[in-house]
Amino acid sequence: MKTATQIKFRQLGILMLLWLFFGFVIAIYDHLQLHTYYSLGPSTAYSFWNSVVRNMVPGFIGALLGGSLLVFYVNEKFRDRPYGHTLLFVAVSFILIVLFITLVMGMVIVPRQTAKPLSHPETHKAFWDFVTDPYPLKNALVWAFIVEFTQLMLQINSKFGHRTFWNILRGRYNTPKEEKRIFMFLDLDDSTTLAETLGNERYHSLLKDFFADITDPIIDSKGNIYQYVGDEVVVAWDYKEGTEAQHCLKCFFEIKEVMALKSNYYRERYGEVPSFKAGFHSGNVVAGEVGIVKRDITYSGDVLNTTARILGKCSELKEEILISSDLLSILDLTQEYRSRLLGSVYLKGKAKEISIHSLSMF
Repeated sequence: MKTATQIKFRQLGILMLLWLFFGFVIAIYDHLQLHTYYSLGPSTAYSFWNSVVRNMVPGFIGALLGGSLLVFYVNEKFRDRPYGHTLLFVAVSFILIVLFITLVMGMVIVPRQTAKPLSHPETHKAFWDFVTDPYPLKNALVWAFIVEFTQLMLQINSKFGHRTFWNILRGRYNTPKEEKRIFMFLDLDDSTTLAETLGNERYHSLLKDFFADITDPIIDSKGNIYQYVGDEVVVAWDYKEGTEAQHCLKCFFEIKEVMALKSNYYRERYGEVPSFKAGFHSGNVVAGEVGIVKRDITYSGDVLNTTARILGKCSELKEEILISSDLLSILDLTQEYRSRLLGSVYLKGKAKEISIHSLSMF
Protein backbone atom coordinates (compact mmCIF):
# COMPACT_ATOMS: atom_id res chain seq x y z
CA MET A 1 0.00 0.00 0.00
CA LYS A 2 1.33 3.43 -0.93
CA THR A 3 2.32 5.85 1.81
CA ALA A 4 -0.25 8.44 0.68
CA THR A 5 -3.02 5.83 1.06
CA GLN A 6 -1.65 4.74 4.45
CA ILE A 7 -1.79 8.36 5.62
CA LYS A 8 -5.45 8.59 4.57
CA PHE A 9 -6.34 5.40 6.45
CA ARG A 10 -4.47 6.71 9.48
CA GLN A 11 -6.47 9.94 9.29
CA LEU A 12 -9.70 7.95 9.07
CA GLY A 13 -8.69 5.84 12.09
CA ILE A 14 -7.95 8.95 14.16
CA LEU A 15 -11.21 10.52 13.02
CA MET A 16 -13.20 7.44 14.05
CA LEU A 17 -11.64 7.40 17.51
CA LEU A 18 -12.30 11.13 17.96
CA TRP A 19 -15.93 10.85 16.87
CA LEU A 20 -16.48 7.92 19.23
CA PHE A 21 -15.01 10.07 22.00
CA PHE A 22 -17.25 13.01 21.02
CA GLY A 23 -20.26 10.67 21.14
CA PHE A 24 -19.37 9.66 24.69
CA VAL A 25 -18.87 13.31 25.72
CA ILE A 26 -22.29 14.23 24.28
CA ALA A 27 -23.88 11.43 26.34
CA ILE A 28 -22.21 12.75 29.50
CA TYR A 29 -23.32 16.31 28.67
CA ASP A 30 -26.93 15.13 28.19
CA HIS A 31 -26.76 13.25 31.49
CA LEU A 32 -25.52 16.29 33.40
CA GLN A 33 -28.05 18.54 31.68
CA LEU A 34 -30.93 16.26 32.70
CA HIS A 35 -29.81 16.38 36.33
CA THR A 36 -29.31 20.11 36.68
CA TYR A 37 -31.37 22.22 39.07
CA TYR A 38 -33.41 23.77 36.23
CA SER A 39 -34.26 20.43 34.60
CA LEU A 40 -37.41 18.43 35.20
CA GLY A 41 -35.20 15.36 35.29
CA PRO A 42 -34.93 12.34 33.03
CA SER A 43 -37.96 10.39 31.87
CA THR A 44 -38.61 6.88 33.05
CA ALA A 45 -37.33 5.61 29.68
CA TYR A 46 -33.94 7.29 30.16
CA SER A 47 -30.80 5.23 30.72
CA PHE A 48 -27.30 6.65 30.73
CA TRP A 49 -25.78 3.65 28.98
CA ASN A 50 -28.59 3.62 26.45
CA SER A 51 -27.74 7.27 25.79
CA VAL A 52 -24.07 6.34 25.38
CA VAL A 53 -25.00 3.75 22.77
CA ARG A 54 -27.34 6.17 20.98
CA ASN A 55 -24.50 8.70 20.71
CA MET A 56 -21.44 6.52 20.12
CA VAL A 57 -22.97 4.17 17.55
CA PRO A 58 -24.06 7.07 15.29
CA GLY A 59 -20.60 8.58 15.85
CA PHE A 60 -19.00 5.37 14.62
CA ILE A 61 -21.32 4.99 11.63
CA GLY A 62 -20.95 8.69 10.81
CA ALA A 63 -17.16 8.43 10.95
CA LEU A 64 -17.19 5.32 8.78
CA LEU A 65 -19.41 6.94 6.14
CA GLY A 66 -18.84 10.67 6.50
CA GLY A 67 -15.21 10.38 7.55
CA SER A 68 -14.39 8.19 4.57
CA LEU A 69 -16.20 10.69 2.34
CA LEU A 70 -14.13 13.58 3.72
CA VAL A 71 -10.75 11.83 3.66
CA PHE A 72 -10.96 9.82 0.43
CA TYR A 73 -13.28 11.92 -1.72
CA VAL A 74 -13.96 15.51 -0.68
CA ASN A 75 -10.36 16.48 0.04
CA GLU A 76 -9.22 14.83 -3.21
CA LYS A 77 -11.93 15.82 -5.72
CA PHE A 78 -12.62 19.28 -4.29
CA ARG A 79 -9.03 20.41 -3.76
CA ASP A 80 -9.30 22.85 -6.70
CA ARG A 81 -12.86 23.98 -5.97
CA PRO A 82 -13.88 27.09 -3.99
CA TYR A 83 -14.23 26.30 -0.31
CA GLY A 84 -17.92 27.26 -0.47
CA HIS A 85 -18.55 24.37 -2.88
CA THR A 86 -16.84 22.03 -0.44
CA LEU A 87 -18.98 23.24 2.46
CA LEU A 88 -22.17 22.87 0.42
CA PHE A 89 -21.30 19.31 -0.62
CA VAL A 90 -20.35 18.39 2.95
CA ALA A 91 -23.59 19.91 4.30
CA VAL A 92 -25.82 18.00 1.86
CA SER A 93 -23.90 14.78 2.49
CA PHE A 94 -24.16 15.35 6.25
CA ILE A 95 -27.95 15.73 6.09
CA LEU A 96 -28.30 12.51 4.10
CA ILE A 97 -25.99 10.60 6.46
CA VAL A 98 -27.83 11.90 9.57
CA LEU A 99 -31.14 10.84 8.00
CA PHE A 100 -29.73 7.41 7.21
CA ILE A 101 -28.32 6.94 10.73
CA THR A 102 -31.58 8.08 12.33
CA LEU A 103 -33.59 5.58 10.28
CA VAL A 104 -31.15 2.75 11.02
CA MET A 105 -31.08 3.51 14.74
CA GLY A 106 -34.88 3.66 14.81
CA MET A 107 -35.19 0.32 13.02
CA VAL A 108 -32.82 -1.27 15.57
CA ILE A 109 -33.88 0.40 18.83
CA VAL A 110 -37.67 0.78 18.51
CA PRO A 111 -38.53 -2.93 17.91
CA ARG A 112 -36.40 -3.80 20.95
CA GLN A 113 -38.32 -1.28 23.06
CA THR A 114 -41.76 -2.45 21.96
CA ALA A 115 -40.78 -6.14 21.72
CA LYS A 116 -42.81 -6.24 18.52
CA PRO A 117 -41.84 -6.30 14.82
CA LEU A 118 -41.47 -3.07 12.89
CA SER A 119 -44.59 -3.88 10.86
CA HIS A 120 -46.76 -3.87 13.99
CA PRO A 121 -48.91 -0.68 14.30
CA GLU A 122 -47.62 0.04 17.81
CA THR A 123 -43.98 -0.27 16.68
CA HIS A 124 -44.73 1.71 13.56
CA LYS A 125 -46.07 4.60 15.66
CA ALA A 126 -43.13 4.38 18.07
CA PHE A 127 -40.76 4.44 15.11
CA TRP A 128 -42.38 7.59 13.77
CA ASP A 129 -42.17 9.19 17.23
CA PHE A 130 -38.47 8.23 17.35
CA VAL A 131 -37.50 9.83 14.04
CA THR A 132 -39.56 13.00 14.66
CA ASP A 133 -38.34 13.49 18.24
CA PRO A 134 -36.19 16.62 18.80
CA TYR A 135 -33.38 14.34 20.06
CA PRO A 136 -32.04 13.48 16.56
CA LEU A 137 -32.33 17.15 15.53
CA LYS A 138 -30.42 18.22 18.64
CA ASN A 139 -27.68 15.71 17.86
CA ALA A 140 -27.62 16.78 14.22
CA LEU A 141 -26.88 20.38 15.27
CA VAL A 142 -24.06 19.23 17.54
CA TRP A 143 -22.55 16.91 14.95
CA ALA A 144 -22.77 19.62 12.29
CA PHE A 145 -20.19 21.61 14.26
CA ILE A 146 -18.07 18.49 14.76
CA VAL A 147 -18.11 17.70 11.03
CA GLU A 148 -17.22 21.28 10.04
CA PHE A 149 -14.44 21.32 12.65
CA THR A 150 -13.12 18.01 11.29
CA GLN A 151 -13.12 19.34 7.72
CA LEU A 152 -11.33 22.48 8.88
CA MET A 153 -8.63 20.40 10.60
CA LEU A 154 -8.18 18.28 7.47
CA GLN A 155 -7.79 21.44 5.39
CA ILE A 156 -5.23 22.89 7.82
CA ASN A 157 -3.37 19.57 7.85
CA SER A 158 -3.26 19.68 4.05
CA LYS A 159 -2.07 23.28 4.15
CA PHE A 160 0.86 22.65 6.48
CA GLY A 161 1.61 19.04 5.55
CA HIS A 162 0.69 16.08 7.75
CA ARG A 163 3.99 16.00 9.64
CA THR A 164 4.44 19.76 10.01
CA PHE A 165 0.92 20.29 11.37
CA TRP A 166 1.31 17.47 13.90
CA ASN A 167 4.69 18.82 15.02
CA ILE A 168 3.18 22.30 15.48
CA LEU A 169 0.28 20.88 17.53
CA ARG A 170 2.55 19.01 19.93
CA GLY A 171 5.07 21.86 20.11
CA ARG A 172 8.01 19.73 19.06
CA TYR A 173 9.96 22.70 17.71
CA ASN A 174 9.02 25.40 20.22
CA THR A 175 12.67 25.12 21.20
CA PRO A 176 14.99 24.87 18.17
CA LYS A 177 16.56 21.44 17.66
CA GLU A 178 19.55 20.31 15.65
CA GLU A 179 18.70 17.42 13.32
CA LYS A 180 20.24 15.49 10.47
CA ARG A 181 18.30 15.94 7.25
CA ILE A 182 18.51 15.05 3.58
CA PHE A 183 17.35 17.71 1.13
CA MET A 184 16.32 17.67 -2.50
CA PHE A 185 15.93 20.94 -4.36
CA LEU A 186 13.91 20.24 -7.52
CA ASP A 187 13.53 22.93 -10.17
CA LEU A 188 11.78 23.19 -13.55
CA ASP A 189 13.99 23.57 -16.61
CA ASP A 190 13.72 26.74 -18.72
CA SER A 191 11.02 28.16 -16.49
CA THR A 192 11.51 31.70 -17.80
CA THR A 193 10.98 30.56 -21.39
CA LEU A 194 7.94 28.53 -20.33
CA ALA A 195 6.43 31.53 -18.56
CA GLU A 196 6.95 33.75 -21.63
CA THR A 197 5.49 31.13 -23.98
CA LEU A 198 2.45 30.22 -21.91
CA GLY A 199 1.68 33.54 -20.28
CA ASN A 200 1.22 34.13 -16.56
CA GLU A 201 -2.11 32.37 -16.06
CA ARG A 202 -1.31 29.20 -18.05
CA TYR A 203 2.17 29.04 -16.53
CA HIS A 204 0.67 29.22 -13.05
CA SER A 205 -1.78 26.48 -14.05
CA LEU A 206 1.15 24.32 -15.23
CA LEU A 207 2.96 24.83 -11.92
CA LYS A 208 -0.19 23.91 -10.03
CA ASP A 209 -0.60 20.71 -12.05
CA PHE A 210 3.09 19.86 -11.76
CA PHE A 211 3.23 20.32 -7.99
CA ALA A 212 0.00 18.30 -7.60
CA ASP A 213 1.33 15.44 -9.74
CA ILE A 214 4.62 15.14 -7.86
CA THR A 215 3.01 15.15 -4.40
CA ASP A 216 2.23 11.43 -4.22
CA PRO A 217 5.74 10.32 -5.30
CA ILE A 218 7.19 12.59 -2.61
CA ILE A 219 4.88 11.26 0.11
CA ASP A 220 5.32 7.65 -1.05
CA SER A 221 9.09 8.06 -0.72
CA LYS A 222 8.69 9.23 2.93
CA GLY A 223 9.55 12.80 1.97
CA ASN A 224 8.13 15.95 3.51
CA ILE A 225 7.44 18.97 1.30
CA TYR A 226 9.29 21.74 3.09
CA GLN A 227 8.39 24.67 0.84
CA TYR A 228 7.61 25.87 -2.65
CA VAL A 229 9.77 28.69 -3.98
CA GLY A 230 8.54 29.91 -7.35
CA ASP A 231 9.01 26.99 -9.73
CA GLU A 232 11.08 25.07 -7.19
CA VAL A 233 10.10 22.59 -4.49
CA VAL A 234 12.24 21.70 -1.49
CA VAL A 235 11.80 18.22 -0.04
CA ALA A 236 13.28 17.02 3.26
CA TRP A 237 13.85 13.57 4.75
CA ASP A 238 15.18 12.51 8.11
CA TYR A 239 18.24 10.29 7.76
CA LYS A 240 16.57 7.01 8.58
CA GLU A 241 13.65 7.33 6.16
CA GLY A 242 15.66 9.04 3.45
CA THR A 243 18.41 6.43 3.33
CA GLU A 244 16.13 3.42 3.81
CA ALA A 245 15.77 1.75 0.40
CA GLN A 246 17.25 4.95 -1.10
CA HIS A 247 13.90 6.69 -0.72
CA CYS A 248 15.38 10.11 -1.42
CA LEU A 249 16.74 8.97 -4.80
CA LYS A 250 13.68 6.90 -5.69
CA CYS A 251 11.59 10.03 -5.22
CA PHE A 252 13.24 11.76 -8.19
CA PHE A 253 12.90 8.82 -10.55
CA GLU A 254 9.31 8.12 -9.48
CA ILE A 255 8.50 11.74 -10.31
CA LYS A 256 9.98 11.12 -13.76
CA GLU A 257 7.73 8.08 -14.17
CA VAL A 258 4.65 10.07 -13.18
CA MET A 259 5.49 12.83 -15.63
CA ALA A 260 6.02 10.28 -18.39
CA LEU A 261 2.57 8.82 -17.69
CA LYS A 262 1.04 12.32 -17.74
CA SER A 263 2.97 13.45 -20.83
CA ASN A 264 -0.07 13.41 -23.15
CA TYR A 265 -2.01 15.58 -20.71
CA TYR A 266 0.76 18.20 -20.57
CA ARG A 267 1.27 18.20 -24.33
CA GLU A 268 -2.42 18.66 -25.00
CA ARG A 269 -2.89 21.40 -22.42
CA TYR A 270 0.46 23.23 -22.46
CA GLY A 271 2.18 22.12 -25.64
CA GLU A 272 5.10 20.40 -23.93
CA VAL A 273 6.04 18.20 -20.99
CA PRO A 274 7.98 20.07 -18.28
CA SER A 275 11.43 18.70 -17.52
CA PHE A 276 13.30 19.28 -14.27
CA LYS A 277 16.57 18.90 -12.42
CA ALA A 278 17.50 18.28 -8.81
CA GLY A 279 20.32 18.71 -6.35
CA PHE A 280 20.82 16.50 -3.27
CA HIS A 281 22.81 17.10 -0.10
CA SER A 282 22.63 16.21 3.59
CA GLY A 283 23.88 17.36 6.96
CA ASN A 284 22.91 19.04 10.22
CA VAL A 285 20.28 21.77 10.33
CA VAL A 286 18.51 23.65 13.09
CA ALA A 287 14.73 23.15 13.01
CA GLY A 288 12.42 25.48 14.89
CA GLU A 289 9.12 27.35 14.80
CA VAL A 290 9.11 30.91 13.51
CA GLY A 291 6.42 33.53 13.05
CA ILE A 292 3.48 34.83 15.05
CA VAL A 293 0.70 35.52 12.54
CA LYS A 294 1.82 32.79 10.11
CA ARG A 295 3.58 30.14 12.15
CA ASP A 296 5.74 27.59 10.41
CA ILE A 297 8.66 25.24 10.99
CA THR A 298 11.84 26.27 9.22
CA TYR A 299 15.29 24.76 8.73
CA SER A 300 18.42 26.84 8.86
CA GLY A 301 22.02 25.96 8.22
CA ASP A 302 24.68 25.67 5.57
CA VAL A 303 23.15 22.45 4.21
CA LEU A 304 20.31 24.29 2.48
CA ASN A 305 22.62 26.85 0.91
CA THR A 306 24.91 24.10 -0.35
CA THR A 307 22.01 22.10 -1.79
CA ALA A 308 20.79 25.21 -3.63
CA ARG A 309 24.30 25.70 -5.07
CA ILE A 310 24.45 22.05 -6.17
CA LEU A 311 21.14 22.50 -7.96
CA GLY A 312 22.55 25.54 -9.69
CA LYS A 313 25.40 23.41 -11.09
CA CYS A 314 22.93 21.13 -12.92
CA SER A 315 22.43 23.58 -15.79
CA GLU A 316 26.13 24.41 -15.98
CA LEU A 317 27.18 20.75 -16.12
CA LYS A 318 24.12 19.72 -18.19
CA GLU A 319 23.06 17.07 -15.65
CA GLU A 320 19.51 16.39 -14.45
CA ILE A 321 20.56 15.18 -11.01
CA LEU A 322 23.60 16.00 -8.89
CA ILE A 323 24.40 14.62 -5.46
CA SER A 324 27.11 15.49 -2.96
CA SER A 325 29.73 12.94 -1.95
CA ASP A 326 28.68 13.45 1.67
CA LEU A 327 25.19 12.11 0.94
CA LEU A 328 26.30 9.46 -1.55
CA SER A 329 28.66 7.98 1.04
CA ILE A 330 25.78 7.12 3.39
CA LEU A 331 23.56 5.59 0.71
CA ASP A 332 23.84 1.91 -0.01
CA LEU A 333 23.35 2.18 -3.75
CA THR A 334 21.82 -0.84 -5.44
CA GLN A 335 22.80 -2.03 -8.88
CA GLU A 336 19.96 -0.06 -10.47
CA TYR A 337 21.81 3.23 -9.90
CA ARG A 338 24.98 4.45 -11.56
CA SER A 339 26.99 7.37 -10.19
CA ARG A 340 29.79 9.30 -11.85
CA LEU A 341 32.24 11.53 -9.99
CA LEU A 342 32.39 14.96 -11.59
CA GLY A 343 35.19 16.12 -9.35
CA SER A 344 35.52 18.75 -6.69
CA VAL A 345 33.99 22.09 -7.56
CA TYR A 346 33.74 25.48 -5.96
CA LEU A 347 30.23 26.55 -5.16
CA LYS A 348 29.30 30.20 -5.10
CA GLY A 349 29.56 31.55 -1.58
CA LYS A 350 31.55 28.53 -0.32
CA ALA A 351 35.17 28.74 0.74
CA LYS A 352 35.85 25.03 0.35
CA GLU A 353 35.41 22.73 -2.60
CA ILE A 354 32.77 20.01 -2.52
CA SER A 355 32.76 16.75 -4.45
CA ILE A 356 29.65 16.11 -6.51
CA HIS A 357 28.41 13.17 -8.57
CA SER A 358 25.90 12.78 -11.36
CA LEU A 359 23.40 9.96 -10.96
CA SER A 360 21.35 7.89 -13.36
CA MET A 361 19.55 4.57 -13.52
CA PHE A 362 20.83 1.60 -15.54
